[in-house]
Amino acid sequence: MEVINAIGRRKSAVARVYLSQGTGKITINKKDITEYFPSAILQYVVKQPLQLLGVEGNYDIKANLDGGGFTGQSQALRLGIARALVKVNAEDKKALKDEGFLTRDSRVVERKKPGRPKARRRFQFSKR
Repeated sequence: MEVINAIGRRKSAVARVYLSQGTGKITINKKDITEYFPSAILQYVVKQPLQLLGVEGNYDIKANLDGGGFTGQSQALRLGIARALVKVNAEDKKALKDEGFLTRDSRVVERKKPGRPKARRRFQFSKR
């Protein structure tokens, strides 16, 4: 099996995923997943598509993560892994789609408007 690549995005985080046949090793920015994401919750989020299909130990994953925070990066990586798994086996698409792993979460930070301290927040009103 050749290397399959896919891309995942969330907020301002971008994950480029390279999936190949292997033993289940996940490397992110040349670091192990436990080193890059010390939180067990974020590791769980990344591994969700693999656990759903029961192929945790079948593929090696190399990923380049860029931008965003750790939550956005983990969810971008999850989307990238799910898309790569669909490229490997198209029959898995329905199971992944039903769980929502193939849906790009399009919510991003709203821009700041002029004359306001934040996007919607107004300066404190003073009557006198």
